[in-house]
Amino acid sequence: MTATPDARPRGTRLPRLARRRQLLGAAQEVFVAQGYHAAAMDEIAERAGVSKPVLYQHFPGKLELYLALLDEHAEALVKIVRDALESTTDNKLRVQASMQAFYDFVAGDGEAYRLVFESDLRNVAPVRARVDRANQQCAEMIAQVIAEDTNAPAEEAHLLGMGLVGMAEVSARFWLSQHRAIPKDTAEKIIARLAWRGISGFPLSTEST
Repeated sequence: MTATPDARPRGTRLPRLARRRQLLGAAQEVFVAQGYHAAAMDEIAERAGVSKPVLYQHFPGKLELYLALLDEHAEALVKIVRDALESTTDNKLRVQASMQAFYDFVAGDGEAYRLVFESDLRNVAPVRARVDRANQQCAEMIAQVIAEDTNAPAEEAHLLGMGLVGMAEVSARFWLSQHRAIPKDTAEKIIARLAWRGISGFPLSTEST
């Protein structure tokens, strides 16, 4: 097999965790560039600079490798949203931070967001479950804040949380697809303003005032 231009040189021995990180990095490059179905384990191994047996020592198959990557990046999304919500007690700033979290995720190096938001495996049960879980976790964290600070019933708070997640995700992906025609901080502020004008219409509960 002819080495690809980005292939790593072979022969370097690495600790297991470092090797796993190397393999995941190579796999991300291939999956993002080609999608799951067109990606080949041979190419991932070549990109990582290892033999296929080494790759299979760490991941028994292509789906397991993909799921490991998906888990990593879905958890990263949930974390940055959690950090955004915990960064302030000012609800307007919380909205701004939450919108920024999604834009940061979409604009991140390596286009990892495609694995979570644009996977060509969304109809495969374990992939769908992971993506849905990440979206639900983000929505539930936002809903908890809404429920604590307003008189909205839990079901309404959860619907609002999911709506804000959808607004952030779709707008961030559209912004990126337009080749960042609007500066990132401007795009974030526009969407945050839209979200805040809607969510601020729900009166604060007595306990929150």
